[in-house]
Amino acid sequence: MSPHVLVVDDESAMVRMVQRHLEGEGFQVTPLSTGPDAIAALAREEYDVILTDLVMSDVDGLTVLREAQRLQPAARVILMTAFTSVETAIAAMRLGAYDYLSKPFKMGEVTIAVRRAVEDRRLREENRRLRDEVGRRYAFTNLLGRSPAMQPVFELIAAVATSESAVLLVGESGTGKELAARAIHWNGARRAGPFVAVNCAAIPDTLLESELFGHEKGAFTGAQRKRRGLFAEAAGGTLFLDEIADMSLALQAKLLRALQDKTIRPVGGNEEVRLDVRVVSATNRDLPSLVRESVFREDLYYRLAVIPIRLPTLRERVEDIPLLAHHFLERTAATLGRRFDGFAEDALAWLGKQPWPGNVRQLENVIERAATLTKGPLITRADVSTDFVSVMGTGTPRRPTLQEVEQQYIEQVLAEAKGDKNAAARILGVSVRTLQRMFRSPET
Repeated sequence: MSPHVLVVDDESAMVRMVQRHLEGEGFQVTPLSTGPDAIAALAREEYDVILTDLVMSDVDGLTVLREAQRLQPAARVILMTAFTSVETAIAAMRLGAYDYLSKPFKMGEVTIAVRRAVEDRRLREENRRLRDEVGRRYAFTNLLGRSPAMQPVFELIAAVATSESAVLLVGESGTGKELAARAIHWNGARRAGPFVAVNCAAIPDTLLESELFGHEKGAFTGAQRKRRGLFAEAAGGTLFLDEIADMSLALQAKLLRALQDKTIRPVGGNEEVRLDVRVVSATNRDLPSLVRESVFREDLYYRLAVIPIRLPTLRERVEDIPLLAHHFLERTAATLGRRFDGFAEDALAWLGKQPWPGNVRQLENVIERAATLTKGPLITRADVSTDFVSVMGTGTPRRPTLQEVEQQYIEQVLAEAKGDKNAAARILGVSVRTLQRMFRSPET
């Protein structure tokens, strides 16, 4: 649909001229010649842009502006004013008007102003939709889990979200620490501010200080321009410091000072900058042990861990695996544009018996891979177990034993042979009796 513009001016000739021009440019135009008529129109119909004269005999443009803000806050208001009233128009912009046109103006100026106003409204609406979508994604209802191990976590996250206290999230890799951090942000008072995440282990320590606090031009070799740090970018919102245990002792001292004084000093700078940010940190390591080993500052630990929250491993919440698996399948199905009938019973049973060293993230990867490669509508045990050994062996804290590898491979071959032990024995190159001796079912 064409953008809808309301044109209001008590000079009928001006209204007709602007109407003809904008309609020629592809806009839908409603022409009116009085302020009361404009306010009545705002109450019954939606407009993208309101183009109103500032000085009118009955109700002036400022009144139209106030009523537009009350009735249609998303609409953009452009004031038309004589040159002598420009100061009033500028004051009106401080009250919320989008722009003003000084009479006499060219019709091309009207087109530019209206198009800019329409684009500004579109971008703001798109931004609002994206923020709403992100908010829904990280709502508490999307933190999946019904197991007893997860209930205290949900309660703690809900309790700390509305506070300003520092939170330390502890858990193995893949347990969902960043998801929990985002849930804390999006359900708290700072949800309108930015959520800025940084992985302290992914940035060399020589650069991390500049990344966090910013730097002045010429502060070091390669600093060709002034740069705001992540603390400044997160102003009014939340800064998520992931893998905090990998930060050097020297940088830990500077972080501690920033948190204590609520100020930062950019690298190479002389002036301190006030902080307005909430810090949520995370680690997959045992910080108290690192404190005892003198590789992590005790005072920083207590500053970061005002409210510690431990996220359980997937092994501790096996009851949640079917729920999580179906969730990941639905999400992958939407991405692939396919429809699935769910999981075979033995597939879910098999998933529930795995050690999951990569936790929820590993489960997500396995389900995505199975859904992408399977040819049928039902995810089978063969689908989820395919190449599972190599998945487990990559970037995980625990590698499977030789016996576990052998057992998993036999189970995979049996699944592909649909339980036919004779066929499985032929694939493995052993006798059926040897296969029976090698195979140790999960129930035994």
